Amino acid sequence: MDENKEPQDHQDFLPKSENVVSSIDDSVLEDTNDLKFQNRLDLSELQQSVEKIKQEVGKVIVGQKDMVDMLIASLLAKGHSLIEGVPGVAKTITAKLLAKSLSVGFSRIQFTPDLMPSDILGTSVFNLKDSEFEFKKGPIFSNMILIDEINRAPAKTQAALFEVMEEQQITIDGNTFKLGLPFMVLATQNPIEQEGTYRLPEAQLDRFLFKINVDYPNLEEEIEIISREHQLKEKVKTDVIPSFLTAKKISEYQDLVAQVLVEEHLLKYIAQLIVATRSNPFLYLGASPRASIAILKSSKAFAAMAGRDFVTPEDIKHVAIPVLQHRVIVTPEREMEGITSKQIIKQIIETVEIPR
Repeated sequence: MDENKEPQDHQDFLPKSENVVSSIDDSVLEDTNDLKFQNRLDLSELQQSVEKIKQEVGKVIVGQKDMVDMLIASLLAKGHSLIEGVPGVAKTITAKLLAKSLSVGFSRIQFTPDLMPSDILGTSVFNLKDSEFEFKKGPIFSNMILIDEINRAPAKTQAALFEVMEEQQITIDGNTFKLGLPFMVLATQNPIEQEGTYRLPEAQLDRFLFKINVDYPNLEEEIEIISREHQLKEKVKTDVIPSFLTAKKISEYQDLVAQVLVEEHLLKYIAQLIVATRSNPFLYLGASPRASIAILKSSKAFAAMAGRDFVTPEDIKHVAIPVLQHRVIVTPEREMEGITSKQIIKQIIETVEIPR
């Protein structure tokens, strides 16, 4: 071997494909590092509006962030919410503040034992001038309806809400009246005081997208509540909230939420969670297909609120308890042991395998 022979260039030993790669202009590779993957849907305006609602409500309400998030998600998913908590934890005022931030119609109905269906839906009144019956619309003909103490009214009055909550219409005297969109029912109830109340039937509970449990504030939040009340100096709380979101804009946001992507394996995951409630030995009644649809719609809403145009398993897990806890019934034996539907649903979520 000739010791004076110069060694060949190491590039000569590389495969042709590697030679090609090595010959690519470095500037091209640098450009690829600047690529930014954008959402298929433009959710920036929706996110900004959601944050503004939270900020405005947060001017009055201390804490209760989960409740506010659930109410906004319910609005975006075209659903209704049942808020349950002891008196004085800001159930009603939060619902009123949310309604105040929207430039839409608002009605508040106080349910009482003597309330009749016509007091909600409306009634036909004989017009002496025209010699004809004229329908006078009730308070349900609005966009956002706040029902205080929904379990105070008897079953006959509660049943008057079945059609309007599901189909956004009412039928009276053979005539059908469509309600304006958006339409949302926010109902409150007290879980402690049961005297003079009428338990909501499962058929009506199933029409609520979420059941939101509101707890007491902690010590820091309690101090902040007292401090803010002192600073208000008897001013009306709802006066500090401006109305900025129109009905048209809400409908646009709802259409965007409906377009959020859900992969096939996540649809299967939702179905597995629901089917697991029907075979659980601790549950007397499992969830219906309406619960599957509720999880689908609400998980889309939370994905959009997070700025994503696709649903993740975490979105589904996040909404599973508020969607399911009022749709299933614990067996009497387990209920006597103090086991709640929330605990059972948590266990089901932990046992069903998360798709990857």
